[in-house]
Amino acid sequence: MDRIIFHIDVNSAYLSWSAIDKLQKGSSVDLRTVPSIIGGDMAKRHGVVLAKSIPAKSYGIVTGEPIVNAMRKCPGLLLEQPDHKLYHKRSEELMQLLADICPDIEQVSVDECYMDYTPIQQLYSSPEEAAAHIRTQVYETFGFTVNVGISDRKVLAKMASDFKKPNLTHTLYHNEIKEKLWPLPVSSLFMCGHSSVEALRKLEIITIGDLAQTDLSILTAHLKSHGKLLWEYANGIDESIVETVQAQAKGIGNSTTLQKDVQTKEDARPVLLSLAESVARRLREAGQMAEMISVEIKYNTFKKVSHQTTLSTPTSGSDTIYQTACILLDEVWDGTPIRLLGIRSSKLSADTEPVQLSLFDMPVTFAPKDASAPPISAEKEAQLGKALDSIRKKYGADAIVRGSMLHSNTQKRKKD
Repeated sequence: MDRIIFHIDVNSAYLSWSAIDKLQKGSSVDLRTVPSIIGGDMAKRHGVVLAKSIPAKSYGIVTGEPIVNAMRKCPGLLLEQPDHKLYHKRSEELMQLLADICPDIEQVSVDECYMDYTPIQQLYSSPEEAAAHIRTQVYETFGFTVNVGISDRKVLAKMASDFKKPNLTHTLYHNEIKEKLWPLPVSSLFMCGHSSVEALRKLEIITIGDLAQTDLSILTAHLKSHGKLLWEYANGIDESIVETVQAQAKGIGNSTTLQKDVQTKEDARPVLLSLAESVARRLREAGQMAEMISVEIKYNTFKKVSHQTTLSTPTSGSDTIYQTACILLDEVWDGTPIRLLGIRSSKLSADTEPVQLSLFDMPVTFAPKDASAPPISAEKEAQLGKALDSIRKKYGADAIVRGSMLHSNTQKRKKD
């Protein structure tokens, strides 16, 4: 499949985070439900509006305007000063949750990030379903909402997430721009600020469609390189990829909230396999090997358990990680339906470091017992993994798919 990119954006982040914090501390007023803003110090009569509630928006209050002006528009407006320490904490919690759902994220601000859908595509019937699960998980965990924009281009995913709010999913694929994007005013285009809007207005360019169909030489003559950038965005031209965060020394992991509770080992194993392949790929990309593997479980009762083991030899092989994870799951699972499964690797070392081999150094064997393929060495497993990474990078994530995953997807489609 073509690449699919999500843009995830917290709805009125500062205001939502402050509102939840005040409610947790006993406030009877939810800032999100009344005319309110997050801004500077009213006593000193300076500062601008950083975030606004939906009721405040109805008074014509806009982000970035002086708070004195906002107070004139709505005399009863509630003002809350920003708490950047709180916002930083909430941001870290959110990004960790999203990274647990899918590891390939690129944080671009305190309240927004891009996510590559590829690593989790086999776990969902559609990108829209995955986005719905993300929104639900964020709300159930933290109490605030996010918008999710879906596209095959980063810039279009960004603009899709800015469509109608709150707590919604919107698509804006390249083949949808004429219908969904071009009728909008140029002020709605990403990176088109006030001065650019004014310059375009003088050229009688009012909508994004007008901009997209304007001769590029005219735009560059008036707006230089920025004119070219705006023209490209208006036409959905953006080849940039999701730049994932480099692995940290403390470990590499991935987890996923399941579409429905897992109740059998047979249903859990395909999920573990997908997670193991994701963790192994990220280890190889980071040039790391893991000596410790752990499995994390969240039951449908929200109880969390984990179990870990140390390997005899560090690995970045998906088979070893998967087989180890299956054994750990067998040992720790008490049979309660599972809502979330995760695999985490730790005790990392560079894959260039010499490895002390053990007499018992061979892949862990785990059902199915009728497997006909002989076990391979850790070195060959790593070489195989790198070869598969190279093929998938060149020809796409679906260029090579395990037979067991194909079977799993076929069964899933029959159930659907």
